[in-house]
Parts: sequence; C-alpha cells; structure tokens
Amino acid sequence: MPFITASKSGPLNWLEGFTLTTILQGFPMFAAASLIVKLLGDHHGSSPVLTIALASIFYSIFVVSVGSAFPRVKSGYEAQFFDASLSLSEKIARWRAKPATSLQLMASVLLLSLLVTIAG
Repeated sequence: MPFITASKSGPLNWLEGFTLTTILQGFPMFAAASLIVKLLGDHHGSSPVLTIALASIFYSIFVVSVGSAFPRVKSGYEAQFFDASLSLSEKIARWRAKPATSLQLMASVLLLSLLVTIAG
C-alpha cells in the first residue's frame, strides 16, 4: 500500500541535515583530533568537550554552505541529508548504505578505540 508522505518544512529539514552533518561527520573527526592532542600531552586550552562541539558546528556550517553553493565539491556534503521527502531514519539509512560511509565509520571507530586505549 503506497503512502503519501508530506514534505517537512524548510527550517526543520535544514536543521535535520545540519544536525546529521555535525553528529555523523564532524564529531568523529574532531573527537579523534582531541584525543590525539591529549595523547601528545598538551593540556592547555579550554574544555575538550567545548572544543569538539564548536569545531563540529563550525565544520558543518562550512561544509553545508560550500556544498550547497558548489554542488561539484563532494567533500563532506551529503545532499540526501537535506532531502525534505525523506524521514530522519531514511536519511541515515541511505547514508549508511554507501560503501564509502562504511569505510569512514569503521576507520573512525578503530581510530577512536585505539586512541582511547592509548590515552586511557
């Protein structure tokens, strides 16, 4: 039985896409960078949690603005995160189905696990 799905409003859809970009792409990268800095013994600066959160947000702002302005630049921008016809779970499922995403997630998990073990 086919279902008719209503599109989400523009601001809600943009917020979903921005949040997915921040959490799924920015956060693992900056968490690994923060663990590497801790591993190197640098304890100066502000809270690592604040640094990771702000860096992930600024990364997402940059990627979303550049990716939407220049569609040929594919580095980090996922157009399906901003597809209003998809639900949040469908956006994540389609992102996870890509072969490059599996490699990215595996590398992030292994890197973070290794760094946490070493920095422990």
